[in-house]
Amino acid sequence: MKDKLNKLRELTAEIFDIYNAAQILEWDQQVNMPPKGAEQRGNQIATLQRMLHTRTISPEYSKLMEELVDYADELDPDSDDARLIKECKRFYDQKAKVPPEFTAEFYKAVTLAYSAWEKARRESDFKKFQPDLEKIVELRRQYAEYFAPYEHVYDPLLDYFEPGMKTAEVQAIFSALRPQQVELIQAIAERPQVDYSFLTLEYDEQKQWDFGVEAITKYGYDWESGRQDKSPHPFTTGFGVNDVRITTRVDRKYLPTALFGSLHECGHALYGMGINPAYERTPLADGASYAVHESQSRTYENLVGRSMPFWEHFYPRLQEFFPTQLGNIDLETFYKGINKIQPSLIRVEADEATYNLHIMLRLEIEIALMEGALAVKDLPEFWNARMKEYLSVTPPNDRLGVLQDVHWSNGYIGYFSTYALGNLISAQLWEKLNSDIPDLADQFRRGDFRELREWLRTRIHVHGKKYEPQELVRKVTGSAIDPAPYMKYLRTKYSEIYGL
Repeated sequence: MKDKLNKLRELTAEIFDIYNAAQILEWDQQVNMPPKGAEQRGNQIATLQRMLHTRTISPEYSKLMEELVDYADELDPDSDDARLIKECKRFYDQKAKVPPEFTAEFYKAVTLAYSAWEKARRESDFKKFQPDLEKIVELRRQYAEYFAPYEHVYDPLLDYFEPGMKTAEVQAIFSALRPQQVELIQAIAERPQVDYSFLTLEYDEQKQWDFGVEAITKYGYDWESGRQDKSPHPFTTGFGVNDVRITTRVDRKYLPTALFGSLHECGHALYGMGINPAYERTPLADGASYAVHESQSRTYENLVGRSMPFWEHFYPRLQEFFPTQLGNIDLETFYKGINKIQPSLIRVEADEATYNLHIMLRLEIEIALMEGALAVKDLPEFWNARMKEYLSVTPPNDRLGVLQDVHWSNGYIGYFSTYALGNLISAQLWEKLNSDIPDLADQFRRGDFRELREWLRTRIHVHGKKYEPQELVRKVTGSAIDPAPYMKYLRTKYSEIYGL
């Protein structure tokens, strides 16, 4: 069986080389590609994805899977070999149910859709994106049907991003979480509001960039294994532990955009850089799930990056970058400003208390689209009405409303709930972290993030996709995904800031 396992590794390595080549083309599209290159890029990515798909469901690979699944049952269930076989089988099963021609069609559609979204967002005109999104919704419904029977049409899409999670589970978590968050937001609204006007002054773009680079360098981002570029929507992508790239975007009139975008994406990147190198060119060389990945980005963006100890170290340096804007703003005022609670239009710039409401809105929309209860053409009106209901704000245009996120243009229907689940996981990990490292705050005050990084690396990052998400969370924290620590964190932090 060792020979067969080695053959599996050989075939899997070729498959994931193709996968990473396609990922590089997608990265280039969002960072460097000229606008007119979309159709050719769509063909290129479609060809690579069809090749990947065809190789995965080849008779040789299929036969190996049949033979090795039984062999895996004889191994230590926590061994790398057993987990590799299990994850290869999951990857194979996903591909085997879907025709390669469908995969090629889908990837060509989303490549064209990204360019259409980029243009529509720039011009704030949803109708320029509508035909592409209608195509994507149709393809996602078709994809779900390949996995019938299911409990809910959304389940196959959610499972792609969050293995084992069901739509009903996410809805139950959100139903329990939403009234608690609404209650907290209402309590804060009744208190004197914090000033954040100093964040909306004119901030030099290059200086914002340079400060963000300093911050993520101290976090431990390895510039010999990564790079940062600009893109319309920040993202992280990796082609191996030694090539993990991030992007951000800069707003000259709002300081937090670039900074917290960089901190967020750096959290993703540190995860990718910390995976066991032995998992390279296999499906194990990835995060346990998108929610676990988001727990890392939200930790570095919020639990660390919006904490007082972080800014006790970094704020004097930020004042050196922007003496005119921040020279007369004391640390406490700045800290409260970056942690203001105020319903807002843009998800990626939302505060910690209202952020999950943005996610709940998107989940509701995606489920309605998949069920056929909502037509794509009615999305802007539906979006605006729900923004008013959920957050008491109404987008003035499509750019600040329904077109703000890149995910649907990438075909990522099923992804959004992982952001909120990631918030919950981050708070659970945070409790355990602070229990294990009592002087963590003092380390941050010194600008030392090494022990934080090492704790996360040894407990989360190094395992890659070896464990399922709920399994990994239980191993580290002792319980499954639980909203309670997150709500405790929010109430404690914002009671201090707003005097609740």
